[in-house]
Amino acid sequence: MNRKQINVPAVVSYFSWIGWFIALFIRDANDRFTTMHLNQALVLNILGSIAGILRIVPLLGSLAYNLVTLVVFVLWCMGLYRAITWREDPLPFIGEIRIIG
Repeated sequence: MNRKQINVPAVVSYFSWIGWFIALFIRDANDRFTTMHLNQALVLNILGSIAGILRIVPLLGSLAYNLVTLVVFVLWCMGLYRAITWREDPLPFIGEIRIIG
């Protein structure tokens, strides 16, 4: 694939659960770069969902929600940038997690 073009599935995977599912179905299953970004985006989506659940816990839940949301946002920005610029280095903390192959 021409590196001057954007890898659409890798980039789209970072835009919500819907974007992740779209990217999952339009990707080339043998594309290691896209699969890596799909894994990272999936972990970020799961962490974001967990943060939403934490929000219902009184007092500490709000603090945990804010902290997790901030971390997810920073990692999301990093992942999106890396997908756009064709960087394959994993994100801190979550980059080595493999859920899909």
